[in-house]
Amino acid sequence: MKRRTFLRNSGAAAIIGTSMIAQGCTDGNSGLLGETQIQHGVIFSLKHESGSGEAGKFLADGRKTLTEIPVVKNFQVFSQVSAKNEYDYGFTMIFDSMEDYQIYNNHPNHVAFVEDRWMKEVEKFLEIDFKVYS
Repeated sequence: MKRRTFLRNSGAAAIIGTSMIAQGCTDGNSGLLGETQIQHGVIFSLKHESGSGEAGKFLADGRKTLTEIPVVKNFQVFSQVSAKNEYDYGFTMIFDSMEDYQIYNNHPNHVAFVEDRWMKEVEKFLEIDFKVYS
């Protein structure tokens, strides 16, 4: 059972990681992260039925709330298409530095969204953060 969970989560991380790296970043349109940039992503399933109005409202509210944080760049919302993955949606964003990532984590918009919406509406999630391997 532990091996199956590990393999499932490893596959999810590989899928989101590949998708995240392919996105355009602040380094022009090269699609490559800069030396100090961090790509933050989370894949998740909601307590709401996939594709429902409540799910759509959560995703739209997440986009609005989190993109109002000045250090958030290249914010994207995804819906899952792979049968190999048990999560339904994803958020990804880029930060120019670890300092910006910490600003985001402590920003009142992020804290409120996590407390007021995420903790109440998200059923399960996997968070992943990348920087360029050197």
